[in-house]
Amino acid sequence: MTDDVPTPAVPASAPPPRPKTIPPGLGLPSALPHPDDEAALDIADYLRSESEADSDIHGETARRQGLAALTLGAVGVVYGDIGTSPIYAFREAIRATGVAEPGPAEVLGILSLLIWSLILIVTVKYVFVLLRFDNRGEGGILALYTLARLAIGRRSLPLLALAVAGAALFAGDAAITPAISVLSAVEGMGLVLPALDQFVLPVTLAILVLLFVVQRGGTAKVALLFGPVTALWFLALAGLGIWHMVETPWVISAFSPLWGMQFLVHHTEVAFIVLGAVFLAVTGGEALYADLGHFGRRPIKLAWFGLVLPALVLNYLGQGALVLAHPEAMANSFFAMAPPQALPILVLMATMATVIASQAVISGAFSMARGAVQLGFLPRLRILHTAEGQSGQIYIPSVNWLLLAGVLWLVLSFESSEALASAYGIAVTGTMVLTTVLGVTYLIRSGRLSAPAALVLALPIAAVEWVFLASNLTKFADGGYVPVIAATVVGCAMGCWWRGVQLVNARVHKLAVPVETFVRAMQKSSAHVIPGTAFFLTGDPDVVPSALLHNLKHNRVLHEQTVLLTVETLRVPYATAEERASVEALGGRFQRLTLRFGFMETPNVSRAMAHARRAGLKFDVMTSTFFLGRRRAVATGKGVELMLDKIYVALARFSADPTDFYHLPRDRVVELGERVAI
Repeated sequence: MTDDVPTPAVPASAPPPRPKTIPPGLGLPSALPHPDDEAALDIADYLRSESEADSDIHGETARRQGLAALTLGAVGVVYGDIGTSPIYAFREAIRATGVAEPGPAEVLGILSLLIWSLILIVTVKYVFVLLRFDNRGEGGILALYTLARLAIGRRSLPLLALAVAGAALFAGDAAITPAISVLSAVEGMGLVLPALDQFVLPVTLAILVLLFVVQRGGTAKVALLFGPVTALWFLALAGLGIWHMVETPWVISAFSPLWGMQFLVHHTEVAFIVLGAVFLAVTGGEALYADLGHFGRRPIKLAWFGLVLPALVLNYLGQGALVLAHPEAMANSFFAMAPPQALPILVLMATMATVIASQAVISGAFSMARGAVQLGFLPRLRILHTAEGQSGQIYIPSVNWLLLAGVLWLVLSFESSEALASAYGIAVTGTMVLTTVLGVTYLIRSGRLSAPAALVLALPIAAVEWVFLASNLTKFADGGYVPVIAATVVGCAMGCWWRGVQLVNARVHKLAVPVETFVRAMQKSSAHVIPGTAFFLTGDPDVVPSALLHNLKHNRVLHEQTVLLTVETLRVPYATAEERASVEALGGRFQRLTLRFGFMETPNVSRAMAHARRAGLKFDVMTSTFFLGRRRAVATGKGVELMLDKIYVALARFSADPTDFYHLPRDRVVELGERVAI
């Protein structure tokens, strides 16, 4: 670990108000938060300013790219995952009934449950409600956590636990989605030519390996095809559905919720299991909220109501009509919708759609990991940008290869999409339940709604989600344990890392020297002054960096200009130009520089130094040196604490080189190390 990090500045004559930040410290939460600062936040003004900023950002984006282009992009990226659900959702729900030849009660009941799940969870919860909860235009469970914490005004361990659990469950979802999506599409090969059944697994593995290998080159160019291809896919879904609905037009009566209620009442012995399969229809709904920052509310809403929702509903109705007319088609109702001569084309389109859906989840995993690093839940990871000028286009090698290993293991272990369906629901339902809890917390604590009103609004949705979660938990022994184990491992790692950071910071702070005391003492120092500027990175701007103390102790020199540089992570996704840097004169030859980055940004100190110049800091790059204090934690606890300490120490070994992480000039970095007992 390092304890020093540079930060951008603003003119000392007119310092900006202190931004809402995560307590500073290498982009990680400090052991000593500033509750007074947080309690003093004017939540109403803050939320109003963020909403206005979001409107400006998305308004400008829409004018620049065009609403149509953004809507088409949303179709490809946001709805890629939920768009592949018709391949297996209705099929698995019908199978779960255990009826050999399903009749109107089963088919219309399941269709009603599918349709109303899409309306209640996706349309009401995500489109109408959560899309309004943005953090400077960004969405997702980590953004919602920061909003809730800002509304509370202090650190909340229960909220922290919810955020960690949600991010951990997403890790399980990110591994299962590519596996089940690609596998279910390739299984259609067996319908084209039964002899190809033996090649389903090899082809699936080859597609997945290729998908993860190309991540290194970035997806900016490939992503241009996502929208048109996915739009064509949704049109095909709608067309197939309408074609079969003509044969059995009365299937449209499934819109009545009475069919769903009657099914649950008259099939109590299997209703709970069927609900777990029905939930497969709304997997991918979380992407609506997570990708809010990429497209904005209006394009996402237009895509949902203008194409995605009608196409999904029509296709499910078409599958139901087909099974009512030909019960034998229930074994693979989706691919059975296509005439024999068109089946190869449908299989190819399904494969392309599942690859796109998988790509969206992989990109989401990269973004989630970066946000977790910036919020202090994970060690520094090596993050590479793959598209010039597009901060969202990133590649994290460690996350990529861990995901690939998990996906390949899932495919080889379960061997079929039917078996994988049992493992799919728990991670997704768990994330949705946690999102609802955080959303209600934010609604109440921000003052948007009173507690009774918020609970009345959320209760129906929460009740449905808890039933879905309970239903999926019944599949624990059949594969549901996979996401639970994955989430437990990831959650423990995140929790141990966060705990270790707090302990190290607390330990260091006890031995720290206050900056004010040090600056006064240095006015009478006999240390030799050498030309140039020294930047000492520090996680706590109020104490002297250990690297500065070690350099003074061993080398007996001070630079002509000494800058204490802190990198702060804001509780917003992206920092504005005004927030990026601030400079403060400390007295004598000492100054403090603070560079600020949003939690969705990768800290780039080299680029941010231009903001420091504009903020009033004068320095010559050729005579400047960056000093890093490298801390090595040593586990000293007992019992369970010793185990947690060792996990933290082990994770620290995977932390990226701070020079690379903060994008410091390599030829101007000096590292000084120390051991810290925890």
